[in-house]
Amino acid sequence: MTPPRVELAFPHLWRAEILAARPLILPPRHFTYPHAVEEAERGALEVFVEPGDSAQPFLATCALGFRDTSLPTGLWSTPNPQELCAVAGGYAYLIDTRAPERFTMLPFRPVFAVLPAVEHGLLLFASSRTVLAWSASGQAWESPRLSDEGLTQLAIEGSVLHGLGWSMASDKETPFALHLASGQCA
Repeated sequence: MTPPRVELAFPHLWRAEILAARPLILPPRHFTYPHAVEEAERGALEVFVEPGDSAQPFLATCALGFRDTSLPTGLWSTPNPQELCAVAGGYAYLIDTRAPERFTMLPFRPVFAVLPAVEHGLLLFASSRTVLAWSASGQAWESPRLSDEGLTQLAIEGSVLHGLGWSMASDKETPFALHLASGQCA
């Protein structure tokens, strides 16, 4: 697993600490993501979360996707100040810190990159073929297919996400541009 990152680009109402290991004595509130315990036993990102309201703190055990060190692992704030994004070896979990039993596991397995687009109120997740945008109210859009196998050089310029996607037909990387407001090609 890569060393965990913490990116808090969006305002948030919670505090979180990535733990080196699961505590020997579990706190009263402990949630495993996804609910299948078998996946968490292969490895996990352990996060102690203190919600910003009067809710009790909890331990979030986020199952590790892959041990590939090129995949993201860490915590990100999201456009929703009550929501936390935890990524463990490319598996991405969006957790409601007020009600941690409510979470979304992104369908990308794995996520290759996480990019905050603060000015646009989006947290972007790149898979090998498409990009998914997460807003304060949930999934905003998913792009059309941008690559046959791999997105690289992702960068936000103004209201457009630029990058390269590999094309099997031409056997080369092809540039793309996405409007952040819609996820459609520019």
